[in-house]
Amino acid sequence: MSDKISVTRDLFDEVMVPNYSPSAVIPVRGQGSRVWDQHDNEYIDFAGGIAVNCLGHCHPNLVKALKEQGEKIWHLSNVMTNEPALRLAKKLVDNTFAEKVYFANSGGEANEAAFKLARRWALDVHGEEKTQIISFKQAFHGRTFFTVTVGGQPAYSDGFGPKPGDIVHAEYNNLDSVKALISEKTCAVIMEPLQGEGGIIAPTTEFVKGVRELCDQFNALLVFDEVQTGVGRLGALYAYMDLGVTPDILTTAKALGGGFPIGAMLTTTAIAKHLKIGTHGSTYGGNPLACAVGEAAFDTVNDEKLLAGVKAKEALYREGLTAINDKYKVFSEIRGKGLLLGAVLTEQYQGQAKAFLNAAMDEGLMVLVAGANIVRFAPSLIIPDEDIQAGLARFEKAVAKMVNA
Repeated sequence: MSDKISVTRDLFDEVMVPNYSPSAVIPVRGQGSRVWDQHDNEYIDFAGGIAVNCLGHCHPNLVKALKEQGEKIWHLSNVMTNEPALRLAKKLVDNTFAEKVYFANSGGEANEAAFKLARRWALDVHGEEKTQIISFKQAFHGRTFFTVTVGGQPAYSDGFGPKPGDIVHAEYNNLDSVKALISEKTCAVIMEPLQGEGGIIAPTTEFVKGVRELCDQFNALLVFDEVQTGVGRLGALYAYMDLGVTPDILTTAKALGGGFPIGAMLTTTAIAKHLKIGTHGSTYGGNPLACAVGEAAFDTVNDEKLLAGVKAKEALYREGLTAINDKYKVFSEIRGKGLLLGAVLTEQYQGQAKAFLNAAMDEGLMVLVAGANIVRFAPSLIIPDEDIQAGLARFEKAVAKMVNA
């Protein structure tokens, strides 16, 4: 049946809900950091499925895990546990601050679990007055109604009726704005250890340590959303490890499955005990197929040489982007860390990030945006240096076209 259906971009408009506006390009296969479309045009992938494909496309370790587990058992229910879930949980616990793991299917679900746990912990330990959640303007934490409200971008949360209450937003990298909001009624402060969708903004040491101290002072939990920054993206297994600050709850997804949907919430035993039997759940969370692939991805990334390579590749990107900018003067700043980088457009090119993305696609390069003014790069953590150079050459052609348009 499927062979008889003509699959074109027009079919999207015919059969799909219109909340996305995908490119005309329909990729059909990928290998490493390269992708081919229906017409066999080749693209270098600097987008990584929005920081998901941490090992590129069709990495042999992930393919092997998927095939092997696919012939064993795919799904049970949480009435039972399974070996891949327990192995992956053990590795997450052994390699982080955490003592307990809850599996979900996405970053949004992991954050939903984190926020519910924070509220339940506060209710049980401190009473029903302690419900306030502090987040940050321009933050992004998912698309469920709870997580999108906690996220600091009203454009995503407005228009759906009354929002979950007692959620306030401070300014990222402004400790005084947190001090102005936090009190004994605060149950949690939730932050990305580097803002992704909000503009690739790294925290200052003073800010992140100050937030930790305020949480301790007011008996609030510090929740780190590491959905985008985790699993090697910034050059450490998890970003908190380079910041000298340990959260109480951490969420992880995206790269955790290397492209297969999986998410997890990590926390301590003392906090985890408040999600008692029946207080939260997920039909697919912790299914054996996802966890088997997740284990393979985690094992591959959790390697000193690979993580050191992320920082070396960051330097290569910065060098190449700076060289392009010296010639064309389109960026005011190259910011970010590891392989989550943003090229900030100058005043002259404000609002044109999507146009740069489209120009890059025309040159055979996949990039991302972070808002209207930033071109974002989140490639495979093991992208070969020659693919970085080749991709930057294509990007330079796109920039030249934008400048000379």
